Parts: sequence; C-alpha cells; structure tokens
Amino acid sequence: MENTKVLFISQEITPYLPESEISQIGRYLPQGVQERGKEIRTFMPKFGCINERRNQLHEVIRLSGMNLIIDDTDHPLIIKVASIQAARMQVYFIDNEDYFQRKYTLKDENGTYFEDNDERCIFFARGVLETVKKLRWAPDIIHCHGWFTGLVPLYIKKAYNDDPLFMNSKVVYSVYNDEFPHPLKKEFKDKLLYENITKDDVKLLKTPSYTNLSKLAIEMSDAAIIGSETINPEIKSFIESSGKPFLEYQNEEDYIDAYSDFYDKIL
Repeated sequence: MENTKVLFISQEITPYLPESEISQIGRYLPQGVQERGKEIRTFMPKFGCINERRNQLHEVIRLSGMNLIIDDTDHPLIIKVASIQAARMQVYFIDNEDYFQRKYTLKDENGTYFEDNDERCIFFARGVLETVKKLRWAPDIIHCHGWFTGLVPLYIKKAYNDDPLFMNSKVVYSVYNDEFPHPLKKEFKDKLLYENITKDDVKLLKTPSYTNLSKLAIEMSDAAIIGSETINPEIKSFIESSGKPFLEYQNEEDYIDAYSDFYDKIL
C-alpha cells in the first residue's frame, strides 16, 4: 500500500556499525520499502564507536533537550541525524552522555555486557517514541529489530496506547540470533513501571533473560518475523503458538518484498 508510514527501530545499521545480519537489514530494508512507495523514518542508538565526523552526524536542536526519568534520575535526550545519500534516507540517532558515549556498543573491550544495558534499552525505546511525537509523525507500522528494541512494543501498547499518533500503529517484532548470555539486572521490571505499565504487564521479566524479554516483545506486538535462519527454539515455539501473524525466515533476495507485503497484510 502506498502512503503507508513505516517506523524502523534497529539496534544496528551499517555503515554506522560493522556489517551483521541486523545491520544489513537495518540499512537495506528501509530503502527497499521506501522504493516500494512507503514513507519511512529510521532510528538507532548513537553508540560511542560511531564516528560522527566521518558519518556527518549533527544534532537536531529542535528535537533535543527533553529529559527522560529512569529510576528517579533525569537523563537528557539528544537527537542526531545523518543521511545515507545513496539510499535517499535519513537515520535518527538517540544519544545521551551517560548511556552512549563509551566506545563500544553492548559489550566492553573484554566482551562483557554492560551492567546498565537494562537502562540503556529503556532510554532508547522511550527516546525514539518521544522523538516521533515531536516529529508529529504517525506510523502505521513500527518494525523493531534486535533485542535492544524489545521494549518498544510494551511502551506502544501500554504507555502510549492513548496517544493519537500511535493509537492505530501495528507493531512488528523481528527476532534474530542475537542472544545475550546472562539476565539483565533483576530490578529491570521495576524500572519499567511507567504511565500505564503495571507489574502484571512485566511479570514475564521476573527473570529478565533474553528469552523472556523476547517473549514480552512478541506478546505486546501485533506480528512477528523470524529474522535469522536459526533462532532460539523456545522463542520460535512461542511465536508459533502465539496466534499472531508471523513470517518465516526470508532469504536475502526475497525479504524486502516479503516484509513489505507482510505490512500490507497486517494493515
């Protein structure tokens, strides 16, 4: 369908981060969907290893300057933007000095996952949605890629469900082979209690593991996509038994058309 608005939220996009399955899809899917007549917006975290000068990032002053409160602490939200000229598309970056200035993405130089990844993914999810509100842009489809985007479905369905911009949005969650080995902090679920989000909504996160975060994301989404050829079998079974529309893994040649058609079907 033409005039469909698709919001892409990705934990990685090339060329800003090294090539991976998620970063490749994060780069080429929005372009392909735009070329098929849909309107797009694309967001990712502004990890500190992204070279701002080389990639010509600049701050969008009119969108920056808001504070997000996480665990009773104020965190300033900074929005940056860059263009991928070949694709005629812009990428918005969510930045914050406390969470995204370090020179690595989700793990430190020793391969250890950062202690505050729980708060970082809360900040990212809420930062994207607050920025979209400032843009006054109402997406028909919100497509989330990677576990770091896994809270977006919860916020859309619970905290922002009365917002006119998001009331009719359908959320699609792509599951990849991007598992983290150890649960996030056990206080994670308490930090999520915001607006209309209740303890019951996040009971799946009693143990905040990769599997449970993925299940919560799927539970709160309208549809799911199996983004990697091989994913966690427990999550795959959860998708298949969820009763929600889902798309099996698609190869590199077919996925853009398949995803675009899937959006139309969901709408």
